Amino acid sequence: MPSHPSPSRPLADVLPTDPAATAQDVVVGASIPLSGPLAGFGMYQRWGYETAVKDLNRAGGIRIDGLQRKIRLIVRDDQSDPSVTADNTDRLIARDGAVAMLGSCTPPLVNAGASVTDQRKVPLVTGCNPLGVFKAVRQWQYAWNIFLDEHELSSVPFRMMADMGLVSNKKVAILTDHGPHESHLAGQLWPAQAASGGYTVVHNTALPADPQQLSALIDQARLTGADIVLVDAIPPRAIALRQQMASAGFAPRFLVIEKGGEPEFFAQATGPLSEGVLVSGYWDASFPYPGAMQLGQRFEAETQGTPGAQIANSHAVAQVLLDAIAQAGSLDAEKINAAIAATDRSYVVGPVKFAADHTSPIPLTMMQWQGGRARVVWPSDRANGHLIVGLPSVP
Repeated sequence: MPSHPSPSRPLADVLPTDPAATAQDVVVGASIPLSGPLAGFGMYQRWGYETAVKDLNRAGGIRIDGLQRKIRLIVRDDQSDPSVTADNTDRLIARDGAVAMLGSCTPPLVNAGASVTDQRKVPLVTGCNPLGVFKAVRQWQYAWNIFLDEHELSSVPFRMMADMGLVSNKKVAILTDHGPHESHLAGQLWPAQAASGGYTVVHNTALPADPQQLSALIDQARLTGADIVLVDAIPPRAIALRQQMASAGFAPRFLVIEKGGEPEFFAQATGPLSEGVLVSGYWDASFPYPGAMQLGQRFEAETQGTPGAQIANSHAVAQVLLDAIAQAGSLDAEKINAAIAATDRSYVVGPVKFAADHTSPIPLTMMQWQGGRARVVWPSDRANGHLIVGLPSVP
């Protein structure tokens, strides 16, 4: 299986430089998690952002106020810490001269950076932040978000089971991290979807911060006899949970792990235990979007890794911002912001058009880890794999 830098490995600030860079370059900043528990997402984001910028520069850059200029992307590591995201964002704008920003990943990081850009009146385009929790922070003026909607996220497992006629005992266990997004899923969205489908939530609890305390919680969930387990957790806890479920002999018929079950690092860390794990997905190289297949092939050729959805989300986010700067033909924040608002075209993640609340949703599918790759198993018109029912026994 391809190897990647370990998400736990500390990385210094990354400042990509072009030997031909000049004072005329247009600076765009990004603060993303290149170390800490969310680094499994950050490595995809970095590749997506840098690839979009490289392609634009190879094509000649952007014409600003009558002059052809290159983009200089400055990336800093926020260490998966919202306070560092905020500090990095402020520094990128105030010291490095960033005229616009690309966002981090997950609500705490994205919202921390977006709050700074909104205060400074600097445009930011982001993904990797569920739309509901993004909208709940404030009425954004300069921040724009392209990602999944939590209401659709909560419905996908139940829609898949209904559509495919899957049999279960209708008992659901919910295990999530703390946080506004996770609390909303566990407290309202998943229970409501379960009830509407005739399912019963028999266990619903928050995961402990200490992985060593997972055993008792797993035993409690196992004793309920739930066929369906829904999880939302950051990668380290998602990995620990899957490993300890196997140790406890807890093998529900359907195991959905959101967030932490998405990046390839999850499959690398859990090995055969990833087989059969479900996670909602919003992109695959097989999707009929412009450049989707080529982007996936390029990622594999350049990194020897398996392309994840975040490469496409990040690439599209960067393209939307760069297209807006080009459309504005100016570095004026108000003109760039207006051009972002007017976005209406298809990118590698599909059509992007912002609503008045500054969000553009990406439709969801259900994916399943099979043989170390995330395969689309639902809906049928997007599927490139067949659903495995039940977690395979692992020696």
